Amino acid sequence: MKKLALGIAMALGLATAAFADPLEGTWRTAPDDNGNTGLIQVGKCGDKLCGTLVKAFDSSGAEMASKNVGRRIIWDTVNTGDGVYKGRLYSPDRDKEYKSKLVLEGNRLSVSGCIILGCREGGRWVKQ
Repeated sequence: MKKLALGIAMALGLATAAFADPLEGTWRTAPDDNGNTGLIQVGKCGDKLCGTLVKAFDSSGAEMASKNVGRRIIWDTVNTGDGVYKGRLYSPDRDKEYKSKLVLEGNRLSVSGCIILGCREGGRWVKQ
């Protein structure tokens, strides 16, 4: 009986991993206006995706303290098809929120965001 329960648990775990969204995981951001980067952990938030800053790095690549560690950087994000995701994005270097467009290409993510007065390219993030 224990073997059966273990087998079912393993099968369910593999099935869950097989259906994970390709955006889920840890992403290294492109350098911001100050040359700083971060690691964003993306996962499910209900039926949408969100991402939280888990580490911050200065322009030399050294880990640094940041008031934004633990802050949601992307949220309300949904897959609209063909590797395109739309949602909301926070830019710590400009302290602004944007409507986001994320385009997934393999292990790279092109990030952009728009507000009423225009759009901003957020560079390419790389999956870790």
